[in-house]
Amino acid sequence: MGRYRIDMINRVYIKNLILFDEVDIEIEKGLVVLSGPSGAGKSLFMNSILATFGYGVSEASLCEVSVQKPLRLKSEAYELEDELTLKVLKKEKVRYYLEGQHISKKVLKGLFSPFVQFLSVRDKSKFDSKNLIELIDNSLGSKDNNFKKMVKEYRKRYLNYKIKLEELNRIKRDESKLIELIEFAKFEIEKIETVAPKIGEDIELLNVKQQLSRLDKVKDALENATEIFKVEESVSEVYRLLEKDNSSFLELMNQLRVDFEDVEILSDELSELDIENILDRLEKISVLKRRYGSIEEALEYAERKKKEITKYQNIEQDKSMLDSFIQMEYSELIVLANRIGRDRKKHALVLEKSLKKCLNELKLPPITFIFTKISLDILGEDKLSIDLNGSSAGTLSGGEFNRVRLALMVVSLSGIRDGGVLILDEIDANVSGDESIAIANMIAKLSSVYQVFAISHQSHLASKANQHLLISKIKGKSSVKNLDKEGKIDEIARIIAGEKMNPEALSFAKKLLS
Repeated sequence: MGRYRIDMINRVYIKNLILFDEVDIEIEKGLVVLSGPSGAGKSLFMNSILATFGYGVSEASLCEVSVQKPLRLKSEAYELEDELTLKVLKKEKVRYYLEGQHISKKVLKGLFSPFVQFLSVRDKSKFDSKNLIELIDNSLGSKDNNFKKMVKEYRKRYLNYKIKLEELNRIKRDESKLIELIEFAKFEIEKIETVAPKIGEDIELLNVKQQLSRLDKVKDALENATEIFKVEESVSEVYRLLEKDNSSFLELMNQLRVDFEDVEILSDELSELDIENILDRLEKISVLKRRYGSIEEALEYAERKKKEITKYQNIEQDKSMLDSFIQMEYSELIVLANRIGRDRKKHALVLEKSLKKCLNELKLPPITFIFTKISLDILGEDKLSIDLNGSSAGTLSGGEFNRVRLALMVVSLSGIRDGGVLILDEIDANVSGDESIAIANMIAKLSSVYQVFAISHQSHLASKANQHLLISKIKGKSSVKNLDKEGKIDEIARIIAGEKMNPEALSFAKKLLS
């Protein structure tokens, strides 16, 4: 069994859980059995562990679990160490934490559901077609690497086939709108290219508009300002009489002449402009800006539409190529699916023989795998169900369901490469002595690959435990105790004989543990 790695719970800490004040216990690998008198709190303890992985609701104010990180567990959102700490805090509301980082219950359960399985009699999904096919594929793939590669190739090609098929369907859906799309794109391009705006043109036009609006005032001001030149000679005479340097004044006056001349030239140029044309141009550009955001965005939009038209015009060619690919790929996928289906049916017969032995021990009739051909999907063309002496999975009683599921898990152990945690729900309740022995043997086999938690109602399962936890209640307060060998003998004897232990029960308990 050295090839297996068992991802396991290492420690459980619980505070303020109804009957329990505080629980702090190290957990061992293999089979962990919980036993104790009715009403002591076994289910409460188990449910608190489940709650830390997103199953059910926490009743404790704090439940903290340390877990060895599964090799395949990866997350971009959370930093994960080799040993993980999961916490559930319950105050006004329940909050979940992974490595001190807040996490939603849904995300938490999604992360750990592949590694921590809660097997409830109410959950019959293990018998749905997908799970039964994966059971056969994993078992066969562990023995036949070529089959494993074939399934991997099929699924990869099927996913690509589905992408291409959806692409073709989208083209066909859009095909009726194609002419309308092309016409609309052309209309949009023409609207932009008719105006033919240039980047920055709107700012220049606004500036011209402002200048034109001030043109009359500029002319009046300029006319009044030219009066200054009439007194130029008089001012120069004053400077001369005072024997002062008038060069600065003369320089200023010359600069005024240049500036006034520039204003006159600008005024003449503006007078020649057609204000109506400018306003019309501004309005057209404003319409484009309101529609597209800016001149740059309008021009970019026109280029995108041109590319779209090219794409639309090539769509018929794309459709033809896609159609050819899909027809060819579908034919090849059918061939692959048929080969996979044939191998599955052969291996199903092998599993039926292995299951027959397990089911016989569990006092159940043999199972037959029923294959039905369906439309091509990610798993091939096979739909799979089971027949148990004329009964389908949906009609099994809770006890039958549990035993059949155990048998299926045991025969599929060869397909498991990294274990996890199994939490079993009332797995051996209300069964006979022979059935109890068989169930205990099955669970012991599973515990070589998984860390298994089970509440024990039978002495045989308790005797197989790698770790036996006694849940007891004294004066209304419950506690959890890790039993040593003597404690295990006493507890198994209590399970056999009830509260009034007798020498026969103690002797049988010792025999079971020897």
